[in-house]
This record gives sequence, structure tokens and C-alpha cells, in this order.
Amino acid sequence: MTVWICRTCAVEHADTEVPPTATCAICSDERQYVRPEGQRWTTLEELRAEGHRGRVEEVEPGLHGITVEPSVGIGQRALLVATPGGNVLWDPVGYLDDELVAEVRALGGVAAVASSHPHMFGAQVAWSRRFDDAPVLVVAADASWVQRPDPVIELVQETAEPVPGVRLVRIGGHFPGSAVLHLTGRDGRGVLLSGDTVVGTPDEHWVAFLRSYPNKIPLSAAVVARVADRVLALDFDRLYDNVGGRVRQDAAARVRRSADRVVAWTRGDFDHLTGTG
Repeated sequence: MTVWICRTCAVEHADTEVPPTATCAICSDERQYVRPEGQRWTTLEELRAEGHRGRVEEVEPGLHGITVEPSVGIGQRALLVATPGGNVLWDPVGYLDDELVAEVRALGGVAAVASSHPHMFGAQVAWSRRFDDAPVLVVAADASWVQRPDPVIELVQETAEPVPGVRLVRIGGHFPGSAVLHLTGRDGRGVLLSGDTVVGTPDEHWVAFLRSYPNKIPLSAAVVARVADRVLALDFDRLYDNVGGRVRQDAAARVRRSADRVVAWTRGDFDHLTGTG
């Protein structure tokens, strides 16, 4: 059987002899897209033959980023959280090969796999298989989006601690089950891995909240406020999203200011600045 991977989102699908006949459910949703040329499928073997390779780089002590070059699917950066109690692979990429697995194993391997939301499921079961069937944590509110069911998948309701000191917390917003990962950095300060729930801006001073990033669909002011409140219940100084964005200090205060700004604009406080009468 072949594990099929969607070319657009790089989420793995069920093992079948032939590609799925339907379009990818994740990409058909309004938060994602199917490319004009239509649904396309690939496999890990095909991606390897095309020359894709993994890249591992230190983000900060105890935290490594994993990307694929050329990128596959959405092109997220996975984050490997290294702790004495085991490592967590967050937002796994939709690609792996022997060399990439060896690099990750040299950093301590993978004790658990988890994602911020369905767009980031990637090749989560394939990653688990290469690391002794490590549990794959999926928030129950998003369980229907799993495209490759497997016994390694464990459903989480609101929060879980895949390894000591690392917490997965459901926040909601982008998806009902959208989650963040919270940990304490080697410097003793809190670190938030925010996925798509909160995304950094290029100046590293602000963050964004959206229902769909590629299609630019907003969240309501009320939802942004609730998401921010849930995020800010966690203690953190730094923030890393899933596409390389970051806030290197005072991240909680910047999330608060960003949420207040978004709420004010979506509420209409600044309509007088738009020149629309």
C-alpha cells in the first residue's frame, strides 16, 4: 500500500493502492485551497526522487526547526522541543527520509508528535512510525480532519503534557481545536509555540489572528479577544509560529497589544481613517 500525500497541504492520507479519487478535504475547506490545475497527489518516495531534503537548524537552545527544501505543501517549519524527559515534534512537516530521521535521532529522537491544527498534520503517522510508534496527539475537536487514521493517534480534550514540562493547550480560533505548545526555555523563561493561532509579523513586534491566512478571512473581534485571553493565561516571553515568525522578547505584551488593535479595527473604531465616508 502507498501513503498518499496531498501536493498542496502535504498532509498524509490513508494507505491505498491508488490515489484517493476525491479532493483533499483539508484543501477543499475555505481556510485552504485546491490549486487551479486541480487535486494532485504524491508520495514520500516521489518527493525523495525529486530531490527534496530536510534541514535542521537550532532556533534556540533546546529548540530546533525542521524545514524541507524545496518546500512541500504549505511549507511549515516543524519545531523539535528537546527536554530531559523526551522530545516533542511540533507541526511535523510532510516529508522525511533516512538522513532527516538520523539528524533528529541524534538530537534525542521523538517521544511524541503533536500539531497546532489540521493544516499542520503533515506526515504525522509516518514520523511516528520511524520513532517507535511515538504517540500522535490530536485535539478531539479536530479529530474529523485526520486523513490517515491510525492506532498511534491519541485524542486530547483541552490540554495534555506529552513529556514533563511541555503542555499542549487548546486555544481555538483558526480551528475549533487549534492549540499551542507551552514550555520553559533553557533560560527559565516561558516559550510559546503558537502554530497558526498567533502568527508573527516581519518586524517581530506584532502578531496576527485569522481564520484563513491564504484566503485572508478574518476572525471576529469577539473571537480574537477570547483567543488572546486564552493565550495570555500562559506565561511566556518568546513566541515562535509555524512559518518562521517570532517575537523574541515581551511576547505576551505584544500579543495583548496586537489583539487590542485587531479588535478595535474590526469593531469599527478606526473607520474614519479609511476614506470611505
